[in-house]
Amino acid sequence: MSEEHAAAVPTIRRRGEGDVEECVRVLAEVHRRDAYPVNWPERPGDWVAQASGCGAWVAELDGRPVGHVGLSHGGEGGLAPGVWSERTGRARDLAAVVSRLFVAPWARGHGIGALLLGRAVEEAGRRGLHPVLDVVASDTAAAALYERLGWRRLATVEERWGPAQRVTIHCYAAG
Repeated sequence: MSEEHAAAVPTIRRRGEGDVEECVRVLAEVHRRDAYPVNWPERPGDWVAQASGCGAWVAELDGRPVGHVGLSHGGEGGLAPGVWSERTGRARDLAAVVSRLFVAPWARGHGIGALLLGRAVEEAGRRGLHPVLDVVASDTAAAALYERLGWRRLATVEERWGPAQRVTIHCYAAG
């Protein structure tokens, strides 16, 4: 974190149409540093925008977008809603999927990831839904954040993402 941002206070707001392009720039920084997403999307703007059936939020620091999170209905994909449904006996559509959570590498250390995650959890609760998420097992920093914030790991699953790509995924549910 640079000294100029040391005293800055992050804000979280609903994502607007004009935010996607800047979020893609932040995502590119994250991808170069952390390999998230594992496979760079062919249309990154669409990838960022798609995970927002229940809402999407942007974190700002000094008026500049530095992070993002989306929230979707459980029936819209991902492994975690199905695992959560099997474990709890509740319908898959009672889950809300937290996704597209990322924070610019230079803006970390302000609790932005926790603030974004908290906003998504708050919205899920407002809708009567239980928040869940998937994370690749190699993203140990993200898994550590979720566990530090009280999320519980439901399962670890191997998934095939293509003919030559197998990925280990952790499925989490909010505590």
